[in-house]
Amino acid sequence: MTKNLTRTAAVLTLVGVPTGLALTGGLGPTVLVSTLAGALALMVSAVRRWPLAVLILTFSTVAAWRMAHLIEAGWVWPATAALVALTLAGRLRTAVIASGFMLVWGLNWDTFVYPHTGNWVLAHLGGEALWVATALAGATAYRNTLRWRAEVAGRLELEVHRRRAEERVAIARDLHDVVSHTLAVVGVHLNVALDAFDAEPEEARESLRLAQQVRGRAMTDLKALVGVLREGELPALEGLDRLLDQVREAGLEVSFNEFGDPVPVPAPVAAAVYRVVQESLTNTVRHAGAGRVVVTIRYAPDSVLVDVQDNGTGGAGMSDGHGIAGMRERVAALGGALTAGPGRTGFTVRASIPITE
Repeated sequence: MTKNLTRTAAVLTLVGVPTGLALTGGLGPTVLVSTLAGALALMVSAVRRWPLAVLILTFSTVAAWRMAHLIEAGWVWPATAALVALTLAGRLRTAVIASGFMLVWGLNWDTFVYPHTGNWVLAHLGGEALWVATALAGATAYRNTLRWRAEVAGRLELEVHRRRAEERVAIARDLHDVVSHTLAVVGVHLNVALDAFDAEPEEARESLRLAQQVRGRAMTDLKALVGVLREGELPALEGLDRLLDQVREAGLEVSFNEFGDPVPVPAPVAAAVYRVVQESLTNTVRHAGAGRVVVTIRYAPDSVLVDVQDNGTGGAGMSDGHGIAGMRERVAALGGALTAGPGRTGFTVRASIPITE
């Protein structure tokens, strides 16, 4: 349970307890009800560290107030926040057993110790049972969603590593092909130059010039390939569609927009674009709690603009992470700039990367 959820649960408890008592007809003196609501909210604020202890203390407090007739309704529902916290901590069975115990206790108390009519008991305890079942089901669904998103984020990282390995093998083959081809072509031109050196010096000179051109192009290709091997980049944007599909499997609504005419993008720039999108989506899946994310790529003759915006609430914990810092360093190394932070509706990552030879 995150800090934001804990604060929200504490506030809802502070407001919800008096409201619930008023709706169920169990409202006692204002001072007592306010004291109970404040005490329960204070307990909930510690639920992240001690969920079971908070649940036991909350149940005990509510039961004591009911049996002392300080409030006239409510056995389980005032402890909803503690039950939800325990469920989110992976202890659903404990939450169900505790709820069942309190409902049975309340049934015995309201039926035999201080009897109420059958309709009153059915309305109050039946309503509590339905409320608690709904709360626990919602908490379980939310926890499963978080676990699924974390699993998808892990799959994204594994996919990146797999693609890196495949790309490095392909680049190794390219290195072999470039070197073999270059040596063969340069060897042919050198042989021609050697044969024509005395009889046809112009032809020899032309062969040497062509050999030098082939050598220059080969050096450029080798430099780019070796740089990719060193950095472990993925110099292709074709993999974005597959990346977006994997994020959609996590339950996120993903929109992808491209503007401008796609231009030939050098390998380092393509790799940086891919990394910005991949890392941003991974952060969204893991931390943002978002339901929708929009990925936009704008092409210009001399630059590429990448924009990733979600509608989540996890921006405060995302802006200082290592992933953001790594993206910023990667983009800066290419002469670009990256900004990341909370936007109007969520978290936004925006990078501008110049296209250079």
